[in-house]
Amino acid sequence: MAVHPHPLKPLSWYKKLATKKGRLAAGAFLVEGQRAIEQIHHRQPEAIQELLTTSDDDWPYPCRRLTRSQIRAICSTKTPQGIVAVVRLPLQTYGNQLPPSCGQKLLFLEDIQDPGNVGTLIRTAAAFQFSGVLLTEKCADPFTPKCVQASAGAVLSLWLRRTAHCFDLVSELQQRKYALVATTLAGQSDPAALYGRARLVLALGNEGAGLSPAVLQAAQEHFTIPMDRHGSESLNVATSGAICMYLSMRRDAMKEPG
Repeated sequence: MAVHPHPLKPLSWYKKLATKKGRLAAGAFLVEGQRAIEQIHHRQPEAIQELLTTSDDDWPYPCRRLTRSQIRAICSTKTPQGIVAVVRLPLQTYGNQLPPSCGQKLLFLEDIQDPGNVGTLIRTAAAFQFSGVLLTEKCADPFTPKCVQASAGAVLSLWLRRTAHCFDLVSELQQRKYALVATTLAGQSDPAALYGRARLVLALGNEGAGLSPAVLQAAQEHFTIPMDRHGSESLNVATSGAICMYLSMRRDAMKEPG
C-alpha cells in the first residue's frame, strides 16, 4: 500500500464531494466499494487520485488509512465496505459540445430524476456498447454517490453530457444523420425498428411523465415494448431502457418462417 505523503485533508473536504458544487470545486468525485473501484482501476486507472481505506490492501495509488467511523462519515451508504476512491471528475460532462467522436449508439435521458435509474441506465448502456449518454439538466447528476454506485463505476466507461442545452445537442446529432427513436406507451411495437441500428439516439423519458411533446415530435420513430397491459400498466424506465438497448444489439431482423 502506497502511503500518502501529504497530511490528511479534513473529512469535510471529502463530504463536500457529495454535492455538485463540491465536486466541481475539487474536480473530483467519490466511488464507494471494492467492485466499483476495481472497474475503474481496470478501465481508467489514471483517473484514481487516492484511496481511503480501513484495510492494508495493496493498491498502486496513494492510500490514506481511516477508521470505520471516519469512512461512515464520508460514505453515502448505510453499511460502507471500508474503501472509497477519490476519482478525477470529467468536467466536460457539463459542457455544451459533443465529443469529436460520438460513436454509433447513444442514449438520451430526459428528466429522469431517480439517481438509481440514471446509474443503472448508464451501466446498461456501457454493457450494450452504447458510446455516450446525453442527460437533460433535470436528470439526476451522474456523479452523485447513488448514481455512481448504481452504475458500478460505468460512469467513466462512456462519454456523458448533462446540460441545459441537451436538446440542441440532440438536434445536432439529427443533422449528422442520427435517428432519434422515442420510447412511448403508444408507438410501433416492431422490435426490428431497433435491430442493429447505426447512428441511433434512443430517448427515454421521466419516470412519471415520459418524454415531452417536443421530443416526441422531433423523433423520427416511436417505439413501444409489446407487453400484456392486463398484467402491468408500464415498466420501470431502467427496465424499459435495458430491453430497448438489448434489442439494438440484434444484427438481423426476425424473419417469418418459410
